[in-house]
Amino acid sequence: MPRSSRRRRHPCSTAVGPLNDDDLLREILLRLPPQPSSLPRASAVCRRWRLLLSDPGFSRRFRIHHRRNPPLLGFFVRNEGLPFLPSLDAPDRVSPGRFSLQRGDGDRFKSLGCRHGLILVSNKPNNQILVWDPVTGDQHRLDIPPVVAIHAKKTTINGAVLRADDARHFQVVLTVADNDDKQHRRALACVYSSETGAWGELVSTQLPSGVPMSNAGTFVSTYKPAVLIGDSLYWRLGGNFTGILEFDLEKQSLAVIWLPVHILEEGHYLFSIMRAEGGGLGLLLQTDFSIELWKRKTDCDGVASWGLGRTIELDKLLSLNSEENEIMIQGPMGENNVVFVWTHHILFTVHLESLQFNKLPGAYPLFYYHPLESVYAAGI
Repeated sequence: MPRSSRRRRHPCSTAVGPLNDDDLLREILLRLPPQPSSLPRASAVCRRWRLLLSDPGFSRRFRIHHRRNPPLLGFFVRNEGLPFLPSLDAPDRVSPGRFSLQRGDGDRFKSLGCRHGLILVSNKPNNQILVWDPVTGDQHRLDIPPVVAIHAKKTTINGAVLRADDARHFQVVLTVADNDDKQHRRALACVYSSETGAWGELVSTQLPSGVPMSNAGTFVSTYKPAVLIGDSLYWRLGGNFTGILEFDLEKQSLAVIWLPVHILEEGHYLFSIMRAEGGGLGLLLQTDFSIELWKRKTDCDGVASWGLGRTIELDKLLSLNSEENEIMIQGPMGENNVVFVWTHHILFTVHLESLQFNKLPGAYPLFYYHPLESVYAAGI
């Protein structure tokens, strides 16, 4: 066989073949890894590939295709400036200045959470909520419903943002406590839909009385962001009553869930809400260098109770010296039951079910972080 006939054809060759079918080529490129460098590298192959990859329709499909397993691009520090700290090595590392939130006169931002690549930010002085997509730069400023805004002036407000599967629309759920009537304290919630461009009806549920004769109110804690488990969102309640607030997205209803008795009796307040192993509501309880995983179960009579599942010794798993190190646990983050373990400017990710862990590159000061899991292609 002549030597010239054995040469490999260039991917953009005009000869008839599967890669010369634009529709088939798009399907192949759609399955590239969702790392930031994947599409820029592919776009350098030739002009034809670059034109396909730079089409906004392809970018949207690429993000939708990988929405279940987006990479961890980095973290937003939970302070007013919301600085971004990248977590990936080159060539996938995103510049810290790439994701910068622009602010206007009188804006004072407080981040409430990050989910599906969207950041939810409270702008309390202006009675607004901001939904920000750092990758596209899109901002949506929403006026807080008047009833919610009235109580938000007296206590904390919390919420959650969720992106629809088509990546075009989103929902915002806001929640706040109403302590005006001390005998009938309530939790309130309201849902915004970008598809309708309007807030829905106000939803409420009564809060337990908590400490008798206490003047302290109950509040929806902003110490931890909302956790999405199945079709429900969960927040911590604090103040006069310590427990969990549930908002059912399908039923559009609120409910209060009591914690295991021993957690309060023993003063264990370092707990996090999480998805239990096998599904359902769970708790992560930190005790020194160990974490206990609890699960809420309901019997055949509809009676709910808490049971201890596993105990994970983090000092042994991560080879930490318990006498020289201190740890702080953030999470679980996202819906994948991954927690972030901080110790002396080092940050680990630990998957609670597989116990696989990873030490993230760089140094991390002791802050609270919002992880940004999203699909981003630099330069496309």
